Amino acid sequence: MERALLVGVNLNDGEDYLASLEELGALAEACDMEVIATAEQTLEQVHKAFYIGTGKVEEVKELAIECDADVIIFDNSLSPMQMRNLQERLDKPILDRSTLILDIFARRARSREAKLQVEVARLQYMLPRLVGLHAALSRQGGASGSMSNRGAGEKKLELDRRVLEKRLSQLRRELKEVGQERETQRKQRMKTGMPRVALVGYTNAGKSTLLNAMLDLYGTDEVKVEDKKVMEKDMLFATLDTTVRKIAPEDHHAFLLSDTVGFIHKLPHNLVEAFQSTLEEAKEADILLQVVDYSDEHYREQIAVTNQTLQKLGADGIPMLYVYNKADLVEPEALPGLAGIESDQLLKSLPVVSQTQNSIYMSAKKRIGLEELIGLIEQKLSGGYRECTLLIPYTDGRAVSYLNEHGVVFETAYMEEGVRMRVNCRQEDYEYYSRYRMTAEPK
Repeated sequence: MERALLVGVNLNDGEDYLASLEELGALAEACDMEVIATAEQTLEQVHKAFYIGTGKVEEVKELAIECDADVIIFDNSLSPMQMRNLQERLDKPILDRSTLILDIFARRARSREAKLQVEVARLQYMLPRLVGLHAALSRQGGASGSMSNRGAGEKKLELDRRVLEKRLSQLRRELKEVGQERETQRKQRMKTGMPRVALVGYTNAGKSTLLNAMLDLYGTDEVKVEDKKVMEKDMLFATLDTTVRKIAPEDHHAFLLSDTVGFIHKLPHNLVEAFQSTLEEAKEADILLQVVDYSDEHYREQIAVTNQTLQKLGADGIPMLYVYNKADLVEPEALPGLAGIESDQLLKSLPVVSQTQNSIYMSAKKRIGLEELIGLIEQKLSGGYRECTLLIPYTDGRAVSYLNEHGVVFETAYMEEGVRMRVNCRQEDYEYYSRYRMTAEPK
């Protein structure tokens, strides 16, 4: 296991740099590194050449030798020049926050699409840094544009750039093909008319746990629930691949629930761009469930990061429910309406639902609040639904099957004239099956 030394800078810009540094440590641990020491500095602005002050560079070098660090990680993105200069001065492998996140994504990617997206992001990040990587190589004269007249360093740089650009073009073509396949799948799901709900939120807030909990209680019998579950683990970016599952609660509308990649503070722009097609699931949703780790003291900042990222994706106008998860881990005073109760009574008092705030305080891990959450989702979806009584002739068995799958059927009776159904269905279906609507109940 590699031993990591973390370096953070306080720029007095209102950002909680200590929280960011703590998160950097969690990222390092997620990358199988051991954090052995941290170095901090307060600056008015970052040093253009070294990010930290020149005197601090020597302190970090001595600390790295003293604690026998294998790698030094900076809590921000470093420019190519800063990375090159620090590499030369510190004589240790240098990582910044972006390369660390990219490394985690590369390790966790499982599907072909996720692997392609991560590699695209890594190459986009590497290209502008090639100058820094090869600046130490010798450069000899050569005034013309011929490769044969260039120095060894310049030729090596040019060759590497060409190789990376060629690989990047190839990856983008493959990613476009995969994206088209995903778009076809998405259009097929849209044809079913089933509502779409997407889980979004900060990494490690409990999205995968909530998805698995929903499958446990409301999964369909078509497949084994265990085969449809996703990995849930207490770590940053435990899962990267977008997953779509059908949730079918009894006496409620069935819907498609998608689990998307988690967001994080200072998420590299290249990653957001590379995962654009995957995150389309959130843009196409009828409702967003923003899952929040309510036990984290920085949950408000995490909500802000999620909302900013959704805005960049163009998904900020979609109706949203706030799911304050892990509410069982906080003090009762932190929950609305529960001030004054004893801590040992907290679990019995959950969940707490706020209709006006479109929010619920619950615990996905303990399976507390799932029914109430389904109720909130139903309320959000009900705006586009209407109740009606239909008399469907036996010759149209397909309509009966369709309404059983896509509507909420309150009553079914087999009459001489056909199947009488009292159902809550989508407005489009209400109009489509208007020829079967009954104006009066048959005697």
